[in-house]
This record gives sequence, structure tokens and C-alpha cells, in this order.
Amino acid sequence: MAVSSHSAVDVTAAATRGFVDLRTCADVRAGAWPYEGPDVVTGWHHHPYHQVEYALSGVAEVETPTDRFLLPPQQAIWIPAGLRHNTTLRGVRSVSVFFAPEMMPTEGATATTLDWGRARVLAAAPVIREMIGYGARWPISRAGDRDPTADVFFEALARLVVEWLDDEVPLHLPTSTDPILGAVMSHTNDNLSTVSMTSVCRAVGTSERTLRRRFLAATGMTWQAYLIQARLLRAMALLAGSDRTVIAIGNDVGFDSPSGFTRAFRGLTGESPSRYRRRVRADA
Repeated sequence: MAVSSHSAVDVTAAATRGFVDLRTCADVRAGAWPYEGPDVVTGWHHHPYHQVEYALSGVAEVETPTDRFLLPPQQAIWIPAGLRHNTTLRGVRSVSVFFAPEMMPTEGATATTLDWGRARVLAAAPVIREMIGYGARWPISRAGDRDPTADVFFEALARLVVEWLDDEVPLHLPTSTDPILGAVMSHTNDNLSTVSMTSVCRAVGTSERTLRRRFLAATGMTWQAYLIQARLLRAMALLAGSDRTVIAIGNDVGFDSPSGFTRAFRGLTGESPSRYRRRVRADA
């Protein structure tokens, strides 16, 4: 699939404004924004429309005020209108599709029970790639002449997105404005292969009892669960973008045995590390 792409300059220049409307004409209700270029950090920004970004290759990260999401190849992320976020693109080819909020269905069991204000990673499905890729023929920045084909296409895609939102993948970690917990999370992610409860408490100057209590109360998960999730997300990124062996990657992120790594990885993704690597690299 070949699509025209925007540059890193386009992305960073837009995002530094905080509020970003990529349309050149307000009559455009939906459209795409392909990206292929050097590594870039967009800065914190938000849009007046819903965004679904699909990673064709490379690994993207999206941070919101409450969570940090990993977007490996062949996964899509939903970013609702108005949600502030900061996107990091490293060796990424992606296509984002933007929808005016009024395009999303508001009737039906799924639509009425959704938490519209929360970002989430969507389960990969071939139809997501094909439809989002096809939608790239109608850029969000195009002129405002109404195109009936584009209108019908994006209305259909919007309805499918609502269904996909029910099938969420837990590829995210909580964040915190608490300075102690923020330091704990940073130290943990910077030292995945060696960190322990004892070492992180020593690094941030708190007791194990206090850390356990505060971490669980603030995030809804234990620090140990956070550590395992962080290790698995880092492993997914390395499997997609590194040529190191599966065993070496497991060691790099802190798993003591190949079997333990495979068991934990399968529990998160439903597939082994080797199968995951083959799948996400198949179309790279």
C-alpha cells in the first residue's frame, strides 16, 4: 500500500500549537494523515475530532494525562476528540484517520456504553489496515468540496470503529502526577533488567510498605504487575524493531528464563514472542 506522507516538520509544527486542526476547510468531516519520516516527538496537543492511528511499521508511543500507550506494528489506537496527548514516532510508518465527533454513532448498546473520553489500543484486524490505508486517498487537509464517496466511506468506517472499541488490547501503563510515583515509574522503566522493589525504594527514598500502598491506591495495580507489564511492552517494541534473538530480548527486559518470558508474553498478547515477531514483520 503506497500513500503520500507528511514530514516530521509537519507533525511538530502542528503539535506545538496545542490545539491542532489539520483541516484547511471546516466542511471536511473526516480524512487521513499518513506519516513516514524521521523520529519525532510531537509535543502535547489535542484535536477537535476523534483520531484512529494505525502503525504500519515501527513502534509509536502515545502518552495521555493518565496513561502511556505502546502502538506496535499492525495495531491501532483510538484518541478521542479533545484528549491531550503526546506522540513519539520512532521509525514509524502510520496512517491516522480523523472523524468529526458527530460522525460517530450514538445509538445502540455498544455506542451508548462506551467511555468516549478514554484512549485505548484496538485489537489488530486485517480490515483495519485495509480500510485505514484506503482512506489515505482523502487527506484531512484536502479542499472542502464534498465528495459523496468519501462521505459514505468514512461514515462506514466510523461505525466499524465503534465496534472495534469493544475489543481493547491492554498495551498501556498508568502514569502519575505524584512526584514519588513518577520517579518510581521512571526508575522502573530505565532499569527493567535489574530493578527490584528494594532497589527502586532505595532510589526514590521510600519504604516498601509505603510504595506498595501508594502505588496500588493511585494506579489500581501493584508495582510488581506494573513491572511485568513494562517489561512485556518493551519486549514487544524490541521484537518488532530489533534483530536480537527472542531469548536475548527476554533477558534484556528482565526475564530470568525463556519459558517465563514466553508464558508472560502469551498471557498478554495471546501468542508466543516468536509468532508475534513473524506476524508484525510480515508486511514491514
